Amino acid sequence: MTIRLNQNQELSLKERFLNLNFLFIAIIIILAYIGCLTLYSVAGAQLFPWAANQAARFGIGLIIMFSAALIQPEIYYKIATPFYIFTLILLVIVDAVGHIGMGAQRWINLGFFNLQPSELMKIAVVLQLSKYFSTVPLESIKSIKGIIIPIILVAVPVVFIMIQPDLGTSLMILFCAVAMFYLAGVQWWKFALAIGSAIASAPLLWHFLHDYQKNRILTFLDPEKDPLNTGYNIIQAKIALGSGGLWCKGFLSGTQSHLRFLPESHTDFIFATFSEEFGMIGGSLVLFLNLILITYGYWFAFRIHHNNYFGKMVILGLNTNYFLYIFINIAMVTGLLPVVGIPLPLISYGGTVILSVMTSFGIMLSFYANRDRELKQ
Repeated sequence: MTIRLNQNQELSLKERFLNLNFLFIAIIIILAYIGCLTLYSVAGAQLFPWAANQAARFGIGLIIMFSAALIQPEIYYKIATPFYIFTLILLVIVDAVGHIGMGAQRWINLGFFNLQPSELMKIAVVLQLSKYFSTVPLESIKSIKGIIIPIILVAVPVVFIMIQPDLGTSLMILFCAVAMFYLAGVQWWKFALAIGSAIASAPLLWHFLHDYQKNRILTFLDPEKDPLNTGYNIIQAKIALGSGGLWCKGFLSGTQSHLRFLPESHTDFIFATFSEEFGMIGGSLVLFLNLILITYGYWFAFRIHHNNYFGKMVILGLNTNYFLYIFINIAMVTGLLPVVGIPLPLISYGGTVILSVMTSFGIMLSFYANRDRELKQ
């Protein structure tokens, strides 16, 4: 089934650019600036090795975001399946000959850049599920037979990512897919059945987890049991959060990160680093800016033309994925969830993550810029 554009409503490149939401873009830039500022502090008031590289990657990400935002929306419909297959092939390559780092095989070494295909798969799954749900009648989606294909579309990449192993990314894709299934009209009792089955099989699934994954769960339940080993990270993160107080310890004055007590202070635990120097007020500002960004994302979806169901699902899926980044990272740092290695987008140091998130924003902006156009299947 092909998608056809109502040519009478096609916008010029200039019109698409003017239709972008520039407050949304401004908040993205502010969050990226906060990230670079924090990375500058973590490095001891040095631009290298993190702040300068992060700024360069964000610059590239901005170019990608604007490029993606100016692409006609029907292009994303057409490339959804090829992009999904291509990304799935990359996952197979990673599991076969991928670059190993920090005990996991998650990257493809391109020489100048380490590509993490699992981050691209987050976008690919959203596009592919959106295409499927926009072409299948609701009656079919409500049947067991109608959800077999989308379940396979989600399960296959999740299995490949689990092999790497990367439990955090696997769960993010799974949770995002569950949200999309619900939004597409799958009945609640099917979710209840799936949750019940998962709980019943938990003892069996426990044996398939790696030792470090089991330790993360046990540490989450009792971080004080092994404070100098498995519980060290989360204990130091809580100390950093508490030492920042209500206001702050001051820029470049974070003792936990500067004295190397806080591990991964430039990646997974960067929120604790920032909150120590800028206090609870600073941490709340980061959360507030992200809340605005996420609210805007869901508002974009409700502004889309009522006949553009594909666009609505894409925005809802990508925005939910971004929400999961924020929720899991903050909950992980504050001890509300086990440590699963999910970065704080736009702020944590990273390559593929920031580029994939910026691409997601660009796709969302593309559909918003063309919000009054009707996409006919």
